[in-house]
Amino acid sequence: MKTYALNQPIPPLAELVEQARQGEEIILTDRDQPVVRLVAVEPPPKPRAKAGTLKGKIWMAPDFDEPLDDFREYME
Repeated sequence: MKTYALNQPIPPLAELVEQARQGEEIILTDRDQPVVRLVAVEPPPKPRAKAGTLKGKIWMAPDFDEPLDDFREYME
């Protein structure tokens, strides 16, 4: 955790953001009291597919598993 006082020179915001991205917690203080905490945002979790959500949305031809005409000679 790094602490910076508002009445002192502070690194540029881009530098503070990069430090936060690297996992550092940045605290800005005013008169020795913390007023701002800068931390990286956790990426939102990826949505997981639920069983049955595609039911009725996928169509499969009745002859899906039949041999293709192009390969019929290889199948004999």
